[in-house]
Amino acid sequence: MSRIVYVNGSYLPEEDAKISIFDRGFLMADGVYEVTSVLDGKLLDFAGHAARLERSLTELDMACPVTMEELLAIHRELLEKNAITDGMVYLQITRGSAGDRDFAFPDPAKVPSSIVLFTQAKPGLADTPAARTGIRVITVPDIRWGRRDIKTVQLLYPSMGKMMAKKAGVDDAWMVEDGFVTEGTSNNAYIVKGNKIITRHLGTEILHGITRAAVLRFAREAQMEVEERSFTVDEAKEADEAFITSASAFVMPVVEIDGATIGAGAPGKVAVRLREIYMDESRKSAI
Repeated sequence: MSRIVYVNGSYLPEEDAKISIFDRGFLMADGVYEVTSVLDGKLLDFAGHAARLERSLTELDMACPVTMEELLAIHRELLEKNAITDGMVYLQITRGSAGDRDFAFPDPAKVPSSIVLFTQAKPGLADTPAARTGIRVITVPDIRWGRRDIKTVQLLYPSMGKMMAKKAGVDDAWMVEDGFVTEGTSNNAYIVKGNKIITRHLGTEILHGITRAAVLRFAREAQMEVEERSFTVDEAKEADEAFITSASAFVMPVVEIDGATIGAGAPGKVAVRLREIYMDESRKSAI
């Protein structure tokens, strides 16, 4: 059975879904997106994702075709229609199609934004084996554009980073700029030294992760020390622990960076505890 997807106001089978070849998301990567996790049929941190979506749209001067209340209703309808218990809901909004290719933005009063959503079933999402063993990463140069805080659909270089990691026989890549780690290809990066959690400060250089915000809040509530600053690859290699956070990986331990074993080469106590706290608290607040 095919999935039911949402395209510009209609629910329809995925094979019937169509977007114009002139849509600016296709031609110019002129669009933004969000991915919300689903556990036990409920959405995790939807309010955070909605707020970041609105920020991304504002930064790009792009109109939102639905209200946040309508967006929540669409998410819930898709979960029901596709019988999703554990998984993801992908949302994308583009500047739409003016009927031809042009670098100039179309008039939003005449050309409505396009919006699509679809679900991805991920049984056992919260119990991935990688969380028990940790993942291995390599570092790659960060050559992306300067507004990484906007969650755009321009994911070519992160995809290339994923493929570099795959070719190297590891799980993912951390990007490095001017000697400092920025973030992972699709996640925020952290190290732990002397029980202090260190992660890059917010700015235009990294995505303002929704899971990042929640994890740091939970860490502080648990009386853990958090320092938001840049850190080098050498610092990371000498750390006691390392981990990543994202909407789909939650809190995921990192046990190797560029072939160097981190700590004991197994998930550390801080990352393990943060994952437990995040999963418990997120399930409680899911809607």
